[in-house]
Amino acid sequence: MKVHIKFISIVFFKSLFFVFMIMTSLVFILNLLSELEFFKNEEVGIGFTLFLSLINSPIQIFELFPFIILITIQLFFIKIFENKEIDIFKYFGLKNSSILNILSILSIVTGIIVITVFYNISSNLKNVYLEIKSKYSTDGKYLAVITKNGLWIKDKIDNKIIITNATYIKQKYLTNGFITVFDEEFNVIRSIESNKIDVSNNYWKIFNAKIYKENDYVNEDLLDLKTNFDLKRIQTLYSNLSALSLIELYELRKNYKLLNSSTTEIDLHILKLISYPIFLLLMALFSSVIMLNIKNIRSITFKILIGLFFSVLIYYLNNFSYVLGSTERIPVLFSIFLPLLVLLSVNSLMLYKVNEK
Repeated sequence: MKVHIKFISIVFFKSLFFVFMIMTSLVFILNLLSELEFFKNEEVGIGFTLFLSLINSPIQIFELFPFIILITIQLFFIKIFENKEIDIFKYFGLKNSSILNILSILSIVTGIIVITVFYNISSNLKNVYLEIKSKYSTDGKYLAVITKNGLWIKDKIDNKIIITNATYIKQKYLTNGFITVFDEEFNVIRSIESNKIDVSNNYWKIFNAKIYKENDYVNEDLLDLKTNFDLKRIQTLYSNLSALSLIELYELRKNYKLLNSSTTEIDLHILKLISYPIFLLLMALFSSVIMLNIKNIRSITFKILIGLFFSVLIYYLNNFSYVLGSTERIPVLFSIFLPLLVLLSVNSLMLYKVNEK
């Protein structure tokens, strides 16, 4: 490896580690405060809240990685500006574009590692976090999942446990549904079979119901059933997609399609993960050209503030585009790549005559 590549790589990863640790500490402290607030009326030890804060932090760090890269590049340039190493590079014929090429490759490599290793570990930890936390949540008694065998819903209402299975959703109806009602000791009270169940609100209307009780059954043209689920809640069963690995996301998407349920949220999340290394690359380039254009400003604090300012702008642009995609105001693919296209356009304009900076 050439000396300048090795040097740039070492400075980059040292800066990355420093920013990563700072961000991790801040996220951990904020999580700890949140957990302490959540468990203020529960008899749990400080070690338990520390553990929950720890395992919930990685997935939030993942969301912040584009901005970690942006600040990392800023620190990289601040160091080589202060030590006049940028002038040494130029003296030996190393252009700014060559430095940007090396930083781009390092950013892409970082993005691939983050997606393949860090994200999968983070999603598994998030899943553990949600499982533990659900035991202390009022929503812990509710469960809804989609498998290859269709939709499964576990509900608890009026001292009864209701387990529902349906083949798929068509408009506002569950099709080929089978409902079993238990008491709190899981003794079967009755079972209900129907090919058409209206779930548009919390009071389900069950058409042509066949009701099994003990060893007999009766038919009813229309039966009402009170639940905690309506169509909107069913269609957003797995709102916390960050608790799923890439493989699990594809499996969930397949199950949603089998159930005839919307896959928009899942598609958005998958595309976001796939485009992640490109996002980190564009953020690295953006930060680089900003620093090269303001290198004559001596105040380090001002330089960092500029980076934070643009981080906030990019964050809100991302969120706005994501909301437009999730509500299907714009195509899913476009909602993910819109912020990338904006960054690409800005970078293209600012990279003009970069070697003269």
